[in-house]
Amino acid sequence: MAVDNQTVVYISEQIVILISCALSFLGSLLIICTYIIWPDLRTTPRTLLVYLSVADFLSAGSYAYGVWSVFESNSVDCVVQGAISTFANTSSFFWTVAIAIYLYILIVKSNQRQADSFVLCFHVISWGIPLGITVAALSLGRIGYDASEVSVGWCWVSIQAPDHVLWMLLTGKIWEFLAYLTLPVLYVLIKKHIHRAHAALSEYRPILACSPLSLSNMADRKLTLIPIIFIALRIWSTVRFLLMLTDSPARQNPVLVTLHGIGNTFQGAANCIMFVLFTQPIRSRLLTMLCCCSCRVGSGASLIPSNTSNHSGLVLDVETPSQPEDIPNTSPRGWPDGC
Repeated sequence: MAVDNQTVVYISEQIVILISCALSFLGSLLIICTYIIWPDLRTTPRTLLVYLSVADFLSAGSYAYGVWSVFESNSVDCVVQGAISTFANTSSFFWTVAIAIYLYILIVKSNQRQADSFVLCFHVISWGIPLGITVAALSLGRIGYDASEVSVGWCWVSIQAPDHVLWMLLTGKIWEFLAYLTLPVLYVLIKKHIHRAHAALSEYRPILACSPLSLSNMADRKLTLIPIIFIALRIWSTVRFLLMLTDSPARQNPVLVTLHGIGNTFQGAANCIMFVLFTQPIRSRLLTMLCCCSCRVGSGASLIPSNTSNHSGLVLDVETPSQPEDIPNTSPRGWPDGC
């Protein structure tokens, strides 16, 4: 494919996508900072979310540089940016699926020990495979200028490479397709397990200290949103890739290009929004900090409310009140004891 057939990236598209990059950058940073600041709220699912946020943080930064620069050749910074975004974006796919696998084992199989035993494998796969693919692509000179045919200003796989389609699959698309299939299946299975557990416990609700109804409803919303948001954001990149394969001029449509840019760069912000909305202890502490800052409370005032030490939830916040060994007490069906 000739480089002359490049997709034009307009200023308006740049501005919108740079804002999306900034939101994703800040959202990922917020998740990482809350994990560092409040060690008592650290759980294994949140730790996995932090690793995903690191990947999204790198993606947002590298994409922002590419969108700002709108490369026109295989310059050194183009190749460096393309390598970072390739590694980070592919790693993000792996960590997203890894979190779903962890939750499936933890909730459906009710096996905390087995779920935790997979964490090391997640690291090897989610960092190792993207790194290996990126190093191989760099060594073979496949990272470079792609004329914004399947990007929005940033560099990815060199469009002039004779096997660029193969490397586009290896450096992202094939993992994206697998995530489309894996995430909905795993989260549907988790939802079904939660509903069965909820139904089994329904007869005991009148005598329970706390009903599982609210926990089930919140988990249901989370489990529904996660795959939907992932697919809604990523589908535009897939559409442009398929249009490129058919050499359709529709891939250069400004609306489609903008949606592609937002979809690739907004993942970190979307994760942060769900993290804050569905994690009550984090939300409470952040609101307290904001109130203290706005009211100029004295430096000796505590920013951490005393009533948020115990918490429970599912999906990115699955584990029950943090214990020294960070292992929740759960019933055989995966519900927290006492609920």
